[in-house]
Amino acid sequence: MTPVDYQSLIDEPTWAFIETTNASYPPDTASLTIADQRAIYDRMCGVFFQGYPQGVTARDERVAGVPCRIYPGAEPTVIYLHGGGYVVGGLHSHDDVCAEIRARTGLTVVAVDYRLSPEHLHPAAFDDACAVVLDLGRKGPVVLVGDSAGGNLAAASAHALRGRGVTILGQVLIYPGLGGDVNKGSYLTHAHAPMLSRDDVLFYKDIRHGGPLPDDDATVYPLRDSDFTGLPPTLAIGAQCDPLADDARDYAAQIRAAGGRAHWVEEAGLVHGYLRARASVPRAAASFTRIVEAISAFAASRWPFEGDAP
Repeated sequence: MTPVDYQSLIDEPTWAFIETTNASYPPDTASLTIADQRAIYDRMCGVFFQGYPQGVTARDERVAGVPCRIYPGAEPTVIYLHGGGYVVGGLHSHDDVCAEIRARTGLTVVAVDYRLSPEHLHPAAFDDACAVVLDLGRKGPVVLVGDSAGGNLAAASAHALRGRGVTILGQVLIYPGLGGDVNKGSYLTHAHAPMLSRDDVLFYKDIRHGGPLPDDDATVYPLRDSDFTGLPPTLAIGAQCDPLADDARDYAAQIRAAGGRAHWVEEAGLVHGYLRARASVPRAAASFTRIVEAISAFAASRWPFEGDAP
């Protein structure tokens, strides 16, 4: 396979973001303890922390027994599930992302501090996500948002909670890993992409499970579900330079094939984790604007992609 020319695909501001991120990671990070890896990840996120926009506040409390951070605003509620390979990340790693979503949409945002692997194997994170969505979604309409592993958990929750009295107005999945075939497509084309490699994907996939990996379990791999009917309107966003890129495309296609509404965007020249670059990379800023505009549209029960009707 011809190597991808990332020098031409990725622009200068994005390379600067990649280099700043890499500077936070010692070369032996993968061999360190999970606790050390989490500390390194949190410090890296801190490098990009933008603070809270004026007027945004937050408080920590449990929802359905799960630790959460609530950024009060208007209804409906946005439920945010963070990335981090089910291993790293938490309320602090995506704190400013959630605060900015609150500021730009005016909506209440609830960030979910789901349990992490390897201490808590699947279905712990999935169960926590479903518990919060079920609790809040029975009290009023919600919009689901998640990046990377959080995108997986958002989609898996939407699949699992159909018919459970939960009103999900829409879901926004940002460079999600949804269970695509790791032996074809973007998994091979971008196997050595900056920020996330195919080997990284395989590590994070395996660490969720203490025994044999499931095959077609939709709670793990939403893309492998046999039924894509009854799902909420969806914006699925892939980063072009990311082994996970095809998952967003294929997931949106499955929803449309089942008669639902889904829109796919591939963000040209962007890499996994680009949400942290939204203040420094114009392409990432434009994508973040797409994200908050979609959240606002779904919250208003409006489909913002008229050319993409089923």
